[in-house]
Amino acid sequence: MTTDLSDYAIIKEGEAEILMHAKNQVFYNKTQVNNRDISIAVLRAFIEKRKEEHVARLSKKTKTAPKVSEKDASNSVVEEVSNESDIIDEKTNGDCEVAAEISQEEPCSISEEPNKVTEGKGRVELKPPRVLEALSASGLRALRYAREVEGIGQVVALDNDKVSVEACRRNIKFNGSVACSKVESHLADARVHMLTHPKEFDVVDLDPYGSPSVFLDSAVQSVVDGGLLMCTATDMAVLCGGNGEVCYSKYGSYPLRGKYCHEMALRILLACIESHANRYKRYIVPVLSVQMDFYVRVFVRIYSSASAMKNTPLKLSYVYQCIGCDSFHLQPIGRTVAKNSSVRYLPGFGPVVPQECNDCGKKFNMGGPIWSAPIHDQEWVTSILSDVKSMKERYPAYDRISAVLTTISEELPDVPLFLSLHNLCATLKCTSPSAVIFRSAVINAGYRISGTHVNPLGLKSDAPMDVIWDIMRCWVKNHPVKPQPPDQSGTVILAKEPVLQANFARAIASLSKAQTKKIARFLPNPERHWGPKLRAGRQITSKHISLLGPDAVNGVLNHEEDEEHNAKRQKIEDHPTPN
Repeated sequence: MTTDLSDYAIIKEGEAEILMHAKNQVFYNKTQVNNRDISIAVLRAFIEKRKEEHVARLSKKTKTAPKVSEKDASNSVVEEVSNESDIIDEKTNGDCEVAAEISQEEPCSISEEPNKVTEGKGRVELKPPRVLEALSASGLRALRYAREVEGIGQVVALDNDKVSVEACRRNIKFNGSVACSKVESHLADARVHMLTHPKEFDVVDLDPYGSPSVFLDSAVQSVVDGGLLMCTATDMAVLCGGNGEVCYSKYGSYPLRGKYCHEMALRILLACIESHANRYKRYIVPVLSVQMDFYVRVFVRIYSSASAMKNTPLKLSYVYQCIGCDSFHLQPIGRTVAKNSSVRYLPGFGPVVPQECNDCGKKFNMGGPIWSAPIHDQEWVTSILSDVKSMKERYPAYDRISAVLTTISEELPDVPLFLSLHNLCATLKCTSPSAVIFRSAVINAGYRISGTHVNPLGLKSDAPMDVIWDIMRCWVKNHPVKPQPPDQSGTVILAKEPVLQANFARAIASLSKAQTKKIARFLPNPERHWGPKLRAGRQITSKHISLLGPDAVNGVLNHEEDEEHNAKRQKIEDHPTPN
């Protein structure tokens, strides 16, 4: 059966090609090429890591001891090896039944490779990872996974829209035998499918239009132990504090509208995933968390351990944000007390702040809880960045994702949230020191400082807020400001004498390696309107002219210039200038 291409445009991204109908019947967003590229890079790293861990388990040299206890890991390995053939049969049968119920048409799919056993040793070889793209739309992401990621197994592409499933199957056939042998498309509710296939997928990818909150409970159950969950949230207005009550209803956390709001969005999403995982005696280990363009994207591994799950309160914190200045403080939810060989889990001490800010005297807003543990695994980040650089020609968005990964690799991993130097100066109404000077002062005071991939003006530091404000007081002494009203936060802060005498001498570590090598870290958007797109089935009608493309914009501008010129000429003719 051939497809009439007259009504379709062929879109190529990476090694995959899809057919897009002119009526926008199936959702596609060109901007998400960054998302798809970085997902492919992480998936490649996961496959390599999975192989290393499998070899280590077989040789009884487990490398995942910090993540899972040796007892739990060994038990899970024994169970996995002994029951592997049964699991394969269950998966295959289950998929066939689902396919039969969904459609009478035979989907483009292929059965998994048979289980291979090394003769004489009795060791089971590692099966290729099964991937679930829960919300596939056109299937572009699934096709790129199948065609570009070496060692990948079956890719299941789901959607609950018939038109999208038809488009996905059409695109699978359009991409040839490789796609047909690895990708299968089904019409199904992702939540039901994940609930009915518990611990069957090595990788689950959630990239919904909006919030992923309704999919998280079933997603954390469908990932195998040690598997990878990739999750996107595009409802940034909600996550960044625009509608705090809506964020709380969806994610169980209350956001604050600080300069760090985009990183807080990442940490709220991680805390939400952890909460869902804990209900099933599971927990997450973030390997990479990214905020870019108009969304946040997290990559977490999911493990099962009732004992390790008890550490969750140690990884979550409430945030106290002063309403008058940039001071913020974290309140851990839990703590531990070790005595001999036993560990007691207790509530966290609090409050960590008084009723009024010690720096400016104003009240605090409280938000959270957020994930306050590291949001990246630096070993993973280094590995992913190395892979991206070695295969740059295979990533359409190489420049952008390499810049983001480079910045992430230089972030302080154990410092939640960040400060804005410009906001500090705005509070004091003073001229801003250069980032190098401010970094040097923090380093000379004995603390660490780094940038953040979220904001080019953001600075992460383990220096307490009183040290930060002392540095700024010393700066203002050398660069005086005009008198301000006595009730202003900046006036109250500057009224106090600094306890620390800041040293602004240039520190060697004040520039990161990327800055020293002049590597670009924050790139502009490649084209106009680089952001979210309309839902499938919708078309621009009475929207602003800027959304109709550059030709329409230029036409309107030229028309306005002609009208303005004609109006001026008419005015001159009606009211000639007297001699």
